[in-house]
Amino acid sequence: MPAPDAKLTATPTDGPVGAFVSGVDLSRPLDPATATALHTALGEHGVLFFRDQEITPEQHIAFAQALAPIVINRFFTPVADYPQIAEVRKEADQKNNIGGAWHADHSYDEIPATGSILVARELPPSGGDTLFASMYAAYDSLSEATKARIAGARALHSSRHVFGAGAAHLTDTANNDQGDRYRNPEAATQDVWHPVVIRHPISGRKALYVNPDFTVRIDGLPEDESNALLEELFTHARRPEHIYRFAWKPGSIALWDNRATWHLALNDYHGHRRLMHRITLEGVALER
Repeated sequence: MPAPDAKLTATPTDGPVGAFVSGVDLSRPLDPATATALHTALGEHGVLFFRDQEITPEQHIAFAQALAPIVINRFFTPVADYPQIAEVRKEADQKNNIGGAWHADHSYDEIPATGSILVARELPPSGGDTLFASMYAAYDSLSEATKARIAGARALHSSRHVFGAGAAHLTDTANNDQGDRYRNPEAATQDVWHPVVIRHPISGRKALYVNPDFTVRIDGLPEDESNALLEELFTHARRPEHIYRFAWKPGSIALWDNRATWHLALNDYHGHRRLMHRITLEGVALER
C-alpha cells in the first residue's frame, strides 16, 4: 500500500467556494487516508483545485476510482480507448462550447453524480476560465421568507431539452456547430424530482439544489409562478459574491462537488482549441 501524503493541505480560495490542494501527487495511487481527506475537503469547500499535476488517462481513472465508482456519461463523446473519460472539447473553428451555461452535472439523474474530475489537456493562449458558484452560500444568503417558501419543495430536473433529439440548440442549423461532441440523443429521457434544498451528504450543510440548465419546474405551482420562482433562485445564486473564477494552466485539475456547486465554462477563446478530460463520480440519493 502506498504511503499517505502526509503534507496534504487544502487552502481556501479568496472567494466563497473552493480550495487549492497541495502535498499530493495524483500520478501515484491514493492511500485510503488521503482519499478520505480529499472526500472530506470536497464536502467542505465544494471544489478542489490542483496545480502542476501530470497524469495519464490511466492515472486519471485510478484517481477517480479511489474516490467513488465512475459514471459513464451517456451524451459526451468519450476519449478513444477510455470510455470512462468524456471529452470536453472546442475546436478552433467552433463557436459554441460545452458547459457554457450555469449547471450542475447529472442533476437529471435519479441518483445525481457526486462530483466531476476535469483535467486540462490542451488550453488556449488565454481565456477558457471556469466559474464556480457556491450553493451553500446561495442558500445561506436567501431571505428567511424565501427559505420558508422553498422548505420541503421539490423541483423537476430533465435532460430532454439539453441533450435530446429535439433540443433547440442542437437542431438550430444556423447556429449549431456541435459536430461530433454529443451522442445518444435517444437516451435523453430522464425526468426526476429532487428537493429544492438538500442536506449535503458529506458536510451536513444545507445547499440550494436547482440549476438553470436542467431544472424546469417547481412541483405544485402554476407554470408562471414556477418559472418566476426558479428565475428568482437562479438570479440570486449567480450573484458575484457567490462565485469564484478559476484560471486553468497546464497541469491543472479541478474536482468539484455537483451537490454544492454550479459551474460555467467561459467561451472567450474563439479561434483556439481547448481540450479537457472529464470523469464523473457516482453519487447517493439526495435528502432534505
